[in-house]
Amino acid sequence: MSNSIASNRSTLKEFLASIATIQGDLSNITAPPFVLGEYSTVELPQYWADHPSLFVAPALEEDPEKRAVLVLKWFLGSLKHQQYAGRGEEDGVKKPLNAFLGELFQGSWKNEEVGETKLISEQVSHHPPVTACYLWNDEHGIRAEGFTQQEITFSGSVSIKQKGYAILHIDRFDEDYLIPVPNVKVKGILSGTPYPELVGTYSIISSSGFVSNVKFEGKEFFGGGNKNGFEAHVYRAETPSDTLYTAKGQWNGRFSIIDSKNEQQIDSYDTNTANSLPITVSEPSEQDPWESRKAWAGVIDALGRGDMKGTTDAKSEVENGQRQMRRGEEARNEEWRRVFFQKQSDDPLFEKLVAADHEKCFIVDPNGGIWKVDTNAVANVKKPYHGDKMPTGQIFETQGIQTRNEDIDPESNTNVDKDEKMKSEEMQIEEMLRHKYSSAPRR
Repeated sequence: MSNSIASNRSTLKEFLASIATIQGDLSNITAPPFVLGEYSTVELPQYWADHPSLFVAPALEEDPEKRAVLVLKWFLGSLKHQQYAGRGEEDGVKKPLNAFLGELFQGSWKNEEVGETKLISEQVSHHPPVTACYLWNDEHGIRAEGFTQQEITFSGSVSIKQKGYAILHIDRFDEDYLIPVPNVKVKGILSGTPYPELVGTYSIISSSGFVSNVKFEGKEFFGGGNKNGFEAHVYRAETPSDTLYTAKGQWNGRFSIIDSKNEQQIDSYDTNTANSLPITVSEPSEQDPWESRKAWAGVIDALGRGDMKGTTDAKSEVENGQRQMRRGEEARNEEWRRVFFQKQSDDPLFEKLVAADHEKCFIVDPNGGIWKVDTNAVANVKKPYHGDKMPTGQIFETQGIQTRNEDIDPESNTNVDKDEKMKSEEMQIEEMLRHKYSSAPRR
């Protein structure tokens, strides 16, 4: 075993041992750099539509019963890349960077078959962490908006509880679908080969009266169950015992869709052979400072070089700037301004659709809130999205980046600031492991 692998595993064990002692949500805990992916959580919504034809297909179907099946197929077909963030299964999973408040990701997919599909996602809350997204294709009149709040705990495996939902709308039929965000359990961490399992039973609910009930079946500790398996049943809301279609297989492999009337397979999908279309984003020089890949450029570059100290230093610059900005807002009694999404106290459409959810799988945390897209902002807001302010708290001027930070009080006691940081669980863990990062060999 190389010194690098041995060092990484030793540090990982120390990290896991440390978080095992912490009670409650671990969503914002800093992980060792070598387990980090070169992307942020705000990028993950892109995998709802990296197969644009799958996303658009329901808008092209006249029959409402078959549309419900196509929505189910889109949901199931998008799960693999969501969980692996586009990585190959053999490469395992990485922990995304914790998105900072106000972080943005936007891009699009273009192909001759379905035209252009666009995406905007925004980190609308940091404590608790909430990502909101809007996905749309105007040519075919299909759009989806949603938000997810993650609560992460650890007990041998990492459990990711997701709160929130999405609503898919098809313009032509004025039809809505309530879409769940499944819980995830990351297994195999202690053995060094982590992989995700979806857990629980969920409902996809249509305003046209159809429900798709999806039950995920993971492999059990003693060998029972089917790894990454699922079984889904499509039925009319008023007759749940009368299954119209069944879908079953593996969400990270192949699954089949069967007509229950004659037990004939009518469709199948193989996530291993389905071609994914990478999202197109602006060149770095054209991105706003708050767009994810530009904001985390230093971190991504250091990760790519295998520079653990550089990764930690670049992350700290952004994270410390964000802490300073929050303190400044609190002192001025201000609230951070979101660009593309607005917080709402309720959602009548959600309440109407969720009435058919007999599994009670939809959870919304009042602290995280309900977030809806501001389509006027999507159409009209231009860069720079936050004026001259940078994610690090620095001020951007025409001459370049200035080192001053409007949220730093020059009279403040820096020793007090340092003590406050060290009180947080995140900083305790980061400081405990920092000396190991700085000496870790490059990959």
